[in-house]
Amino acid sequence: MYQQGALAYQQTAKIVESSRERESALLMKAAASLQKVKDEWPNSFDDLQPALNFNRKLWTIFMTAVTKEDSPLPVELRQNIANLGLFVMNQTREMLLEPRAQKLDVLVRLNRQIAAGLRGS
Repeated sequence: MYQQGALAYQQTAKIVESSRERESALLMKAAASLQKVKDEWPNSFDDLQPALNFNRKLWTIFMTAVTKEDSPLPVELRQNIANLGLFVMNQTREMLLEPRAQKLDVLVRLNRQIAAGLRGS
């Protein structure tokens, strides 16, 4: 009985969840993965690339969405998101070339701040 109720709630939550809430949750998931790698460094080195790949894919989706002609966002906001995406790509490349736990801080902070903005907090 409990399982059915939880399943129904999850399905309903997926339907009513706004794109902003979904984006915020995904950014927080990426930030948590990156933070875990940093916190457990150097034992987490095997988790570095998957965490960076997830974050990169997420930002690639954001950049693709804002560069489409039919994007409903204002041009200035679209440009800012695209610039942040390019920054993320550069930081990711730098991290892969010279891995250091401290380099993850900027990606974690950026994702958390954008997620907070999407939640309106």
